[in-house]
Amino acid sequence: MFHDIPSKILARMAFLEEEDARDRKKVISKLKRLRQIPPESGKFLALTASSAPPGKMIEIGTSAAYSTLWLSLAAKERAQKIDTFEVLIEKYNLALETVKVTETYDYIRVNFGNAMDLLKPFEEVAFCFLDAEKEDYKEFYNLIIPKMVKGGIFLADNVISHYKDVKPMLDIALQDPRVDALIVPIGKGILMCRVT
Repeated sequence: MFHDIPSKILARMAFLEEEDARDRKKVISKLKRLRQIPPESGKFLALTASSAPPGKMIEIGTSAAYSTLWLSLAAKERAQKIDTFEVLIEKYNLALETVKVTETYDYIRVNFGNAMDLLKPFEEVAFCFLDAEKEDYKEFYNLIIPKMVKGGIFLADNVISHYKDVKPMLDIALQDPRVDALIVPIGKGILMCRVT
C-alpha cells in the first residue's frame, strides 16, 4: 500500500503538508487552518482501515482531504469508497480540489453538510475516523458506535493534545462494554475502539 502510492497523491500530500505548516505559523482562526494529521497518523489510519471488516468507511471532518488521501489507499485496497463529511464550504471546496487533482474519484466521496444529519441513514459502518470539532466528539461517538459492525474500528484524533475537550467522549469509550478501546500515542493521540 505505501510502496506504490501514486505520484499525484504524493504531490498533493506534500502540497497540503506545506500549506498546513504555513497555517501553523500564521495568526488565523482555527476554523480556517487546515489542522491536518501528521504523516505517521495517516499511515496508521490507512493500515487500520485496510484491516477493518467488510462494511462502510466514513470520515467525519474532511478539511482539505489530507487524511482522506491516506484512507483512500485502504479504500483502493478494499475496492470501495470512503464517505467523508465536511461542514465548512471553504474546506469542502478544498477537498473537492484534492479529489480532482489526485484523481481519487473511485475511492473518495466528499459530502457537504452537517454530518450529524447526513450520517443518520448510514448503517453497517466498518471504519470511522473522527477529526471534527472536539466538543462534538461525544455526540458523534454515541451516533456512530451503534451503527458499526462487529469488529468495526472507530478512531478519534487529538485525544492527547485536546484531552480536556474530548474527555466526555473518553469517559464513555474507555468504559463502554460495546468496544475494546485504548489511546494510541501517535501524532496528537488517537483513540482506537474495536466493536465487540
